[in-house]
Amino acid sequence: MAEPSTVARPYAEAAFRLADEGGALAAWSEMLGALALVATDARVRAAAADPNLGHEQVAGLFIAILAGRLSAEAENFVRVLAQNGRLELLPEIREQFQALKNEREGVLEAEVHSAFELTDAQVADLAARLERKTGRKVRTKVHLNKELIAGVRIVLGDKVIDGSARAQLGALETALKA
Repeated sequence: MAEPSTVARPYAEAAFRLADEGGALAAWSEMLGALALVATDARVRAAAADPNLGHEQVAGLFIAILAGRLSAEAENFVRVLAQNGRLELLPEIREQFQALKNEREGVLEAEVHSAFELTDAQVADLAARLERKTGRKVRTKVHLNKELIAGVRIVLGDKVIDGSARAQLGALETALKA
C-alpha cells in the first residue's frame, strides 16, 4: 500500500493549481486547514467509516459542518475526495499544499524548540537572523521543550540547528568517550 504522503500529493497539487489560478492561495490554505481539523475529529472519522453512509453523504457531512466557509470549488474537492475514499488524507493534503504555498511565496517554516518561554522580541530577532542566513522569509512556530535543559533547537525543513544544552552535553560525552 502506498504511503499517505504519496497518495495525497496529486490532490495537494491539484488544489494548489486551482487556488493559484484563482488567486486564492490564502483562502484555500484556510479552507484546507478547517477541512483537516474536521477530518481528524473522532466522531467525523467514525461517521465516515460507517458502511451505511455513501460517499455523497460523507461529503455532505464535511460540507455541512463547514457551511458557508467553503467555496464551490472546495466543496467539489471534498466530493472528489469522498468519492475516492481519500477524506482521511486531508491533514496530509493540507500540509503538502502549505509547503507548495510557502515555496511559491519564498517562505520557510521554522520550528523552534526552546527550553524556556521566548519573548516576542526574542522570536523576532531569531526570525530575522534566520532570514539573513537563508535569504528567505521565515515563519516561526515556537514549542516549549523542557528536556533541552537550555538553549534552542531549530528545525528548518531537513536542516537542524541544535544549540541546546542537551546537544552540547551529548557532544561532550561523545568526545570524552573517544
